[in-house]
Amino acid sequence: MKLTIVVQNLQRGALLAGDGSPEDRWPLLAERIAKADPDLVLLQEAEGWTDSGHRQLVRAEQDLGLDALLAPARSGRGTALLYRRETLGRRTSWTTDHTTDETHHGFGTAGFTVPGLPAPLAVTSVHLTPYSADRAVAEPDFAASRTYRLGPYCVLGGDINYPPAAGPDPAWDRRRPYNRGSRTLLSDPALDQQPAPDRRVAWKLAANGLVDVALHLHQQTGDDDLLRRTGTDDRIDQLWVSARLAPAIDSYTLLDDPDGASDHHGLAVALDTARIDTTRPWTYR
Repeated sequence: MKLTIVVQNLQRGALLAGDGSPEDRWPLLAERIAKADPDLVLLQEAEGWTDSGHRQLVRAEQDLGLDALLAPARSGRGTALLYRRETLGRRTSWTTDHTTDETHHGFGTAGFTVPGLPAPLAVTSVHLTPYSADRAVAEPDFAASRTYRLGPYCVLGGDINYPPAAGPDPAWDRRRPYNRGSRTLLSDPALDQQPAPDRRVAWKLAANGLVDVALHLHQQTGDDDLLRRTGTDDRIDQLWVSARLAPAIDSYTLLDDPDGASDHHGLAVALDTARIDTTRPWTYR
């Protein structure tokens, strides 16, 4: 079975401009997402999606033909997860325990029964705090631990907000000063050194046994298009899978059409579930 997974930052729920004025960009984003024909959609910055009886959440379900789950967040800009019931069936679990205590934007983990897997497929949409790499580097530990509770078959993706483990340096000339402060390794400003990207968050995700899909395919193919920036200045939107899923990675595509849908490009990843490593499954303890 082929599974297509989309990751997309909505930019203020796709309902507001950056300054907070009304701006309904959802039709553009719905068009972008629908073109990928996804089975799973991992969304970030679902601001305003609980308003008026979850009106925007229901709108997204109707426009995309998917079921939707919304995770709480103390920031007010939580994450959402949409899934195609015809492909994945009904979810077997949805967990948001303590995520608002441990992470700035919260997250939820859904479990699905996938034919051929001896344990559920666990899927988590995350949005790591952009304000401090020191705080953000702890969030992958918590998110990975929660995702692995269902077993070794994990998908974790979203707005990671920090540089990938390898690839081109950020476009420093486009980086806002506040992002330079949180995403750059500290050095003595008196020395006027070349800035260095802080890659600790990606290293922490890798330390949890997760694989950056785009980087994995780049290492196999040498295709530099796989490392294109998803944000204004860096590839901060990423999809990571557990090592058992890495053999199933089939393709990675950047989603940038239509233009103006969000300040982030989206990405679509295809997994071939027949190639998942199902040997020696383990349980969480």
